[in-house]
Amino acid sequence: MIRVGIDLTPLNNQSKYRGIGKYTQRLIASLRSVKDIELTSLPNEADIVHYPFFDFFFLTLPFVKPKKTVVTIHDCIPLAFPDQYPPGIKGRAKFLIQKQSLKGVEAVITDSESSKKDIVKYLDYPAEKIWVVYLAADPCFGIVEDKKEKDKIKEKYMLPDKFVLYVGDVNYNKNLSNLIKAYSQVKDKADLVFVGKSFENKTLKEVKEILFLIKELNLEKKVHFPGYIPDSDLKVVYNLASVYCLISLYEGFGLGVLEAMSCGCPVVASKLSSLPEAAGDAALLVDPYSKDEIGKAIGKLLGSKKEREEYAKKGVKRAGLFSWEKVAEETAEVYKKVVKK
Repeated sequence: MIRVGIDLTPLNNQSKYRGIGKYTQRLIASLRSVKDIELTSLPNEADIVHYPFFDFFFLTLPFVKPKKTVVTIHDCIPLAFPDQYPPGIKGRAKFLIQKQSLKGVEAVITDSESSKKDIVKYLDYPAEKIWVVYLAADPCFGIVEDKKEKDKIKEKYMLPDKFVLYVGDVNYNKNLSNLIKAYSQVKDKADLVFVGKSFENKTLKEVKEILFLIKELNLEKKVHFPGYIPDSDLKVVYNLASVYCLISLYEGFGLGVLEAMSCGCPVVASKLSSLPEAAGDAALLVDPYSKDEIGKAIGKLLGSKKEREEYAKKGVKRAGLFSWEKVAEETAEVYKKVVKK
């Protein structure tokens, strides 16, 4: 029996609304059913302490580690785009401490082969100690047949009849300005819906820029901001959407792709970083720097019911290859390897 303590910090701050929070919640829930793994809230009783999040510019990892330690690093976005994520003097100092502290970690878990390469590149951490564990959509996501439930959610969030969907944050890597510009080419075919907690904060620089661009392109009546939507309702929103778009410049994995696919929503995704690993051949992959390519892909799906049905079918099959049972089992295998060392 291996006793594992998991750091719950991502569940006690803004991360709980983001992918990191979802990952931490699902990991804990899934590990409970794995044989030979016991979760403990008492670090002194743990054989291994697992930190499910690593921040480059804040001290999220203790320098002294009394127990064997595993860390999940989801991506290296701030290091890949240093101009967009300036750390400042204090941030740079903390980065050096975090990087040094990482050397005392027995294993790193990451979400994709793409992220593994970047961890080696930017953090100088040995590849042989990095384990790729692909994520999965929460089991709550799936096909919703009930028309009454769909109508209820559509009315609750005042959703249009036909829409392109984005779910996520507003960070630079999400490439939302190009999504809006690409969407403007097909605006007569559907509306555009942005779901996410960050969109509720109109004082955020990124949100201000998005609103300005929407106004500049005369899209105010076509773009909708329902804000944060809990998963229980979000699964229905995915079912209502005509197309889901995630055309990021960089993703550690791109969980939204599998969430959308699980719900039978056709996907347009970026062909960069980890997204091809998540999407496989079940999405239309595009150059995220090309507004025309993105617009054509969205237009292709909006304009053809046959294409939408084909990609919906492929997506459901693709999403079925990933599960939280697999995530838990593969994570437990990492724990076992660490304990044996």
